[in-house]
Amino acid sequence: MEIDFRLTELTDVDNLLILVQEYYEYDGHPFDLVQVRAALENLIRHPEWGRVWFICRELQAVGYVVLTLGYSIEYLGRDAFVDEIYIRESDRGQGIGRVTFQFLEDVCRSLEVHTLHLEVEHANTNAQAVYRKLGFTDQKRYLMTRKLTTTEAQIAESK
Repeated sequence: MEIDFRLTELTDVDNLLILVQEYYEYDGHPFDLVQVRAALENLIRHPEWGRVWFICRELQAVGYVVLTLGYSIEYLGRDAFVDEIYIRESDRGQGIGRVTFQFLEDVCRSLEVHTLHLEVEHANTNAQAVYRKLGFTDQKRYLMTRKLTTTEAQIAESK
């Protein structure tokens, strides 16, 4: 099985949005095409914020992965977050996730990232088991989130 990773470009956004919408439907996230497109385009334009790759088997995209970059005193420097990972259901259970995480670890090392984080839905016990096998541990913390209002002017200004 040949798995490759292709860094996305702005010209890929329409194809990427198909996979993102599939993922959001699978995981039960609200999907607003305009806002998700803007967020993807901004990330692609700013590689210092992170990267988006297609996960490809035999040159066909079977998923995607988003890595965002940050900095943490607690984790002693640069850290990264697997913001989104999606592999089409028909392609799961074949080792693609394991290969993807090895790729991400290699990328993180090249970017001098010290710690890699991810989040998983409480009900997604299959993914939790996979992540534990890959060495991720539950930090016995809650991820707490507060969305800050972003105006249309701020979105346009960031482009």
